Amino acid sequence: MNQINEKNTGGKLGTFAGVFTPSVLTILGIILFLRLGYVVGNAGLGRALVILLLANGISVLTTISLSAIATNLKVKGGGDYYLISRTLGLEFGGAIGIVLYLAQSVSIAFYCIGFGEVLSGMLPFNSELLPQIIAASSVAFLFIFAWLGTDWATKFQYVVMTILTAALISFFTGGFSDFSVSLFSENWTAPESGLNFWVLFAIFFPAVTGFTQGVSMSGDLKDPGKSLPLGTFLAVGLSILVYFLAAAVFAGSLPRETMIGDYNAMNRIAAIDFLITAGVIAATLSSAMASFLGAPRILQSLSGDRIFPFLLPFAKGYGPSGNPRRGVLLSAAIALATICLGKLNIIAPVVSMFFLISYGLLNYATYFEARGESPSFRPRFKLYNYRVSLAGAFACIGAMLAINLTAGFIAAAVLFAIYQYLKRTAGPSRWADSWRSNLLQRVRKNLLAAADEIEHPRDWRPQLLLFSDHPERRKQLLKFAGWIQGRSGFTTVVRILEGKGPGMPKLKQKAVDELRRDIKENGLEAFPLAVSTTNIHQAVHTLVQANGIGPLRANTVLLNWIEQDVHQNPETLNMLYGRNLRAAFRFGCNIAVLNARHEEWVKLEAQSLEKRRIDVWWWNDATSRLMLLLAYLVARRAPCHEAKIRVLEAGFDKESGETVDDLKKYLDEIRIEAEPEIVASVDADTVAAYSSDATIVFFPFRFRNNLLLDPFGERVDEIIKKLPITVLVIAAEDIDLDAEPEKGKAGDIAAALDTLSDAEERVKKAEKIAAKAVKEAESAEEKLNKTQETGVTGIKDENLKDIKADVEKTKSRADMAARRSAKARARAETAAKDAEDIGAKEKK
Repeated sequence: MNQINEKNTGGKLGTFAGVFTPSVLTILGIILFLRLGYVVGNAGLGRALVILLLANGISVLTTISLSAIATNLKVKGGGDYYLISRTLGLEFGGAIGIVLYLAQSVSIAFYCIGFGEVLSGMLPFNSELLPQIIAASSVAFLFIFAWLGTDWATKFQYVVMTILTAALISFFTGGFSDFSVSLFSENWTAPESGLNFWVLFAIFFPAVTGFTQGVSMSGDLKDPGKSLPLGTFLAVGLSILVYFLAAAVFAGSLPRETMIGDYNAMNRIAAIDFLITAGVIAATLSSAMASFLGAPRILQSLSGDRIFPFLLPFAKGYGPSGNPRRGVLLSAAIALATICLGKLNIIAPVVSMFFLISYGLLNYATYFEARGESPSFRPRFKLYNYRVSLAGAFACIGAMLAINLTAGFIAAAVLFAIYQYLKRTAGPSRWADSWRSNLLQRVRKNLLAAADEIEHPRDWRPQLLLFSDHPERRKQLLKFAGWIQGRSGFTTVVRILEGKGPGMPKLKQKAVDELRRDIKENGLEAFPLAVSTTNIHQAVHTLVQANGIGPLRANTVLLNWIEQDVHQNPETLNMLYGRNLRAAFRFGCNIAVLNARHEEWVKLEAQSLEKRRIDVWWWNDATSRLMLLLAYLVARRAPCHEAKIRVLEAGFDKESGETVDDLKKYLDEIRIEAEPEIVASVDADTVAAYSSDATIVFFPFRFRNNLLLDPFGERVDEIIKKLPITVLVIAAEDIDLDAEPEKGKAGDIAAALDTLSDAEERVKKAEKIAAKAVKEAESAEEKLNKTQETGVTGIKDENLKDIKADVEKTKSRADMAARRSAKARARAETAAKDAEDIGAKEKK
């Protein structure tokens, strides 16, 4: 936060003077005195109460959100602007800050014009310009109090509040004394010729738009965190009570026709009608005074944040409380200009929309903060819920659509235009907002959700672990990583520092800063990582296993080809280099080694687009498929965008049965545009002859005793000398470039579940047959036992033997059915275990 605002944060106003008074005086304004009876007469009391409930519901919801967010921050000057900017960021804050300032400055003119119309109607003479003359005079009068500061303005507001209180007492005294139950019952329902519900809602709604006037005084408060929620709740609660009681008094005191036809119907009810006129005057002036105090303070806070450099002079404050006199002057000028223009009916709806948008953003800011689930979100106000804040935001949008769709779109368009302007022109933010916290929460949820999904070859993305210890060679490697990564994967740029001692943390931070600077200079979206270790080999082991989180694990190691050191034995250097790469390969990482001599890189950058070609040497194995995919990724990005890809199928002759058409068919199936060519007899010289004019060559290698060998069994450092920019690749995984959705682990699990389902069906069938067989065996044996026990005559021994034989056969069938049932059960259990194992492997 800038120094100007820092020194102006020590306010001295309490809850009553700083928040409650300006808020309640603005809410209990001219709508209460001149339009509430009109709304009740047209809508009927029942529908009028619904209108009051909806309008004040937005006030209550927004106040809840305001209380939560205001008690989670040390609130400084700027009110709504400060709260929104510190939550939703510079762009949202700057956009709403400038339009809120203009809206409140223009509101001064609206209220003063209202005062001029009332006063001119009371004078014996009249003129078309009289209301504007009175309005301009009242702006000058109020300007004096705003210029002197909050002390004088507060004293003026106390006078206004006294008059307003006397007017309301007069109204309620007269209303309750003349209250008629029959009239009340008659006015409960809406007339047949009454205005549309939403038209009446639009007429009434401006009455509740002043409840955040006290929020604008946040910089002048002793304890904003306490005063803002308490004062706003009290002002909203009291105003709701007054409006509901006043609506009921209107319904029970006057006929419908009088309420509709006479805007000054309140005078007919009041015990002392002059006090109502005084109340109207007090209401208009108090609302104008609140805007005169609030607008300059929003401008002062906005200017102090240096979002709009041309506003910086308005950040200066005067006196102990930092009274924004320059802002007061500008607000007065805007108000006078608005009065002179006189096009209030055109501007008024748009201004109302700006207030509604600010309420919507306050609600959304609280929802945004709460949904971030940040441990730092610890508001002292506990009676909030993020769903309530979201409902408040939607309620504001609904009110905008219901009141004036055209004005709503215009206000939203203005806000969006300023937002886009700031997004493109504003420098780095001077404060921490809630975006990073919210993004981290979304990352958490998305990672957990992705981890629950079954992995499939179609999901493969390059997750690069880029090793680079040499700043002068890092530039080319970073650019190449950007070509592979594109907008698909992630890259972590790693530097390993070997050593120990108390100075290593400082060296590590220096290395991270250097990596971050190089990443930014080369336009790569990547994360820097420096690791200190006493054993590089162990560090590589740990990094390739531990890098990443959840499903985001490094799957490819990318690094430069080894740079020979004149002070070290080349054989030893190659062995150490290969040892570390082999360790990464054993732990499941693909390896890609970039050999890009400076002159070759310069040649690439100077080469015309139509001459750029990527050669992929094809052995029809996992490494070949990975190389082809990497070549496709490189060809998607500048400077190799749409470069021709040539696939050279190596080591096949006519006896193999492979043809160019077969390879072309495969390329069509995997949807990669490339030119296939079969090279019958291949060695290092053939490779050099074919690819010496290529832009980039992808070539496979393999390990043997920690050495990197080409497919012909020779060390790769010999063949790469003959080639242009070369990428040596070995695949630790076989990527199916044409994987169908039904294949992969998802298909395996589905097949296992189908097998389990079939096995369970067979178990049920086998158990059913076995049960039937057992029942038949038991029945036959029971029948035989009865025959023997009763000694039935007429049965020959031969027949008895046959019966016994049938019983034995039945028992045998029952036993066989039971064995089949047991086997089916065992197969079902095996199938269930297989499905469980596949699922467990997937989770790992």
